[in-house]
Amino acid sequence: MKKLLLFLSIVGVANAQKQPQLSHRSVKVLKVNGLEFKDLNKNGKLDQYEDWRLSAEERAKDVLSQMTLEEKVGFMLISTTRMAGEMTFQGNAGNERREITGSFNEEDLVQGTNMFTRKPLAVPMLSASGTTKGVNERHLRHFILRANTSVKNLAEWSNNLQALCENTRLGIPAVVASNPRNHITFDASVGLSVGATPFSKWPGELGMAAMRDFKLTREFAQIAAQEWAAVGLRKGYMYMADLATEPRWNRTEGTFGEDADLSANMIREIVLGFQGTKLGNQSVAMTTKHFPGGGPQVGGQDSHFDWGKFAHYPGGMFDYHVKPFKAAIEAGTSSMMPYYSAPQGKEFEEVGFSYNKAIIDDLLRKKLGFKGIINSDTGPIDMMPWGVESLTLEQRYQKALNAGVDIFSGTADPTLLLETVKKGLVTESRIDASVARLLKEKFELGLFENPYVDVEKAQKLVGNTEFQQKADLAHRKSVVLLRNDAKLLPLTQKTKVLLEVIRDAGGRNAESPIKVIKPTASYPNVEFVSTKEEADVVVEWLYPTTGGLFSSNGKAIELSLSKNRIDVVRLNELCKAKPTIVVVNFTNPWVIEEIEGNTKTLLATFGTTPEAVMDVITGKFNPTGKMPFAIPVSEKAVAENKSDVPGSKENAGYALFNFGAGLNYKK
Repeated sequence: MKKLLLFLSIVGVANAQKQPQLSHRSVKVLKVNGLEFKDLNKNGKLDQYEDWRLSAEERAKDVLSQMTLEEKVGFMLISTTRMAGEMTFQGNAGNERREITGSFNEEDLVQGTNMFTRKPLAVPMLSASGTTKGVNERHLRHFILRANTSVKNLAEWSNNLQALCENTRLGIPAVVASNPRNHITFDASVGLSVGATPFSKWPGELGMAAMRDFKLTREFAQIAAQEWAAVGLRKGYMYMADLATEPRWNRTEGTFGEDADLSANMIREIVLGFQGTKLGNQSVAMTTKHFPGGGPQVGGQDSHFDWGKFAHYPGGMFDYHVKPFKAAIEAGTSSMMPYYSAPQGKEFEEVGFSYNKAIIDDLLRKKLGFKGIINSDTGPIDMMPWGVESLTLEQRYQKALNAGVDIFSGTADPTLLLETVKKGLVTESRIDASVARLLKEKFELGLFENPYVDVEKAQKLVGNTEFQQKADLAHRKSVVLLRNDAKLLPLTQKTKVLLEVIRDAGGRNAESPIKVIKPTASYPNVEFVSTKEEADVVVEWLYPTTGGLFSSNGKAIELSLSKNRIDVVRLNELCKAKPTIVVVNFTNPWVIEEIEGNTKTLLATFGTTPEAVMDVITGKFNPTGKMPFAIPVSEKAVAENKSDVPGSKENAGYALFNFGAGLNYKK
């Protein structure tokens, strides 16, 4: 008897040690054998899904058995949600920070500026649900937050949302996702990046790849995960495992470049950094995109648009594009997002990847063994239904579900999905399979026990000095020295420097595209001046741009600097008049053949700071960056490229600078 009591005592201590922190607003706490549990369904007893001692699978099965069909269907939508005063979908709205409030927007349905109206479709608008009605009436529990606001607002809003969910019939918490918030990016369009935020600021994704530092990449992801979790963002719509093999593709900026091995290594570190070796209460769940790779687009046109609906594989390198996704699966990524594109000239059915059973069920699920969530990209049902335009909306849901999609992004209204089930096009058991996966993620993230955040702690943590110091090192490691023929660098003698940033926003503001920058950091050998007449050396930092992804009109994409808002005549005159350091910000592999002699001193950046550039120029930091893609030698080379083939594997003579190019200052 004594041995039995001792055993029970040990078990009790072990259980007590496992007691997780519980946080709650309205539900009562049940005490069972000295342990505490939340009575989420308010029935006064401990249900299996409330019992944190059970596995995520067991708990998901129990709560699923208590959900109505309406609740299950609402659970399978992830929609943009809005804060009061937020203007994400208003015409001409940029991505600058706004002091919007942490309260709920009570509009039933907000439909804003459509990015795809150049080709009208059935329902040609992004939709967002008012949060309160979305939770209470539509049973939504997955949200995309695109608002760019203060840490305090984000954290308070998250707590308000979770309190709202806790007060519902079953008390199921919400998951809030976001696009990247930690990078300096040029095209901060809705759905791509949130832009400049209060979070720690790192190089763009291409710049992260240029570092070739996988340890620092893991540290970045761990730091970003802390910041995200601190404000209640527990799911990332990121990162892109797509390969930038088609130089004209306007989503190149969000990739890790053209090389499958480099991208695989980057994605592995990103997933492990954000999630850990398995999902837990400190994790941010990753949504790796866009399976099986959105890079090889016909002519570089993007499949957000009707004129860019096809991916193709003229070089026969389909499997090469899948390689980084294999790494994401091995690292345990929680979700995968298929792209809109339809595969052209391949053995697969020519329908968008979200509808493509051979891609999702046969390849991703069965062959690659992915067991996580399949999350559609935004709007494949009613905005980008490539290859299934003739189907009704209910039939599109049916085809996508049969292919393997678990959750649909871009709509806040469950009516049509509900009708799809009620009409018998899809069985409720098929719905249950998806909802079980979605519930399992929530349980593994610890949201049923503690969905709330500490607002004060978040304000101290996010963007703190220690985090930014790590990011500042990454910025310097991301800069690539491509050419130093005149041995102008590093600047070691006392030098008067004019630093000009050439950044043409394309008429979005009335400012001159030329801006003189005078960094605040100390450079003993440099005096920053305001005119070229005063300068000994001129630094021209060029920001070419096609205008961004959503400026596309279907016309042929060209990569020459003069076609992308750079005054090449002025640049060449300056290079003749003064020793000139040309710095090019590469959001695509720009063609620089128009610069006479291609300039003697050339650096590449991928979203970074003036201080990082000047540290390299002055030798405070010896450059280590390497190109994440090849730079084509001419527009002719671009036009003749094979879209699925990386520049390093194109025909001889393709590259002016190849993948991996990068110099340093030898001592």
